[in-house]
Amino acid sequence: MRAVVQRVRRGAVEVDGRVVSSIGRGVVVLLGVGEGDTEEDVTYMVDKVANLRIFPDDEGRMNRSLVDVGGEALVVSQFTLYGDVRRGRRPSFTGAAPPDRARDLYQEFCNRLGDAGVRVATGEFRAMMLVKIDNDGPVTILIDSEKNF
Repeated sequence: MRAVVQRVRRGAVEVDGRVVSSIGRGVVVLLGVGEGDTEEDVTYMVDKVANLRIFPDDEGRMNRSLVDVGGEALVVSQFTLYGDVRRGRRPSFTGAAPPDRARDLYQEFCNRLGDAGVRVATGEFRAMMLVKIDNDGPVTILIDSEKNF
C-alpha cells in the first residue's frame, strides 16, 4: 500500500458538483492499493497514519498524532499512486490491485482507522472526484508498506 498523507485544516470531496464528504482538522490520505497487498499491509498503514506524530505540541514541535489531537481523516482511493513512469510517457498501472481487491482493502483500512478512534470520511470509490485540500504547514508524508517488509 502507498499513501500520501497531508496534514490539513480542512478537506472535502466533490462528485458531480456535490460535496460527498468533508473534514476539519486532520489528514487527507490518498491511498493506493498494490497488487500484492494483504491485511498485513492494512495493519501497518493504519498504525502509521493514526500514530504519525505530525501535529504540533504546545511548543510547536511535531509531537502529536492524529489520535492525540482528535483529528479526522478523509481517505481517498488513489490507484494512480502505482503509476509506473520509468518507461515512455504514459503511466502504467499494472502494479495497482484489481478494483474489487482494492475496494476491499481500502474499506478495511477505513474501518480499522475508525476502530483506532479516528473519525473517517471517504471519497467515492472509482468516481471522478474533486478533492479540496487545505494543506496545513504544508506537511506531506509518503508511506509505503512495501518498504516495511
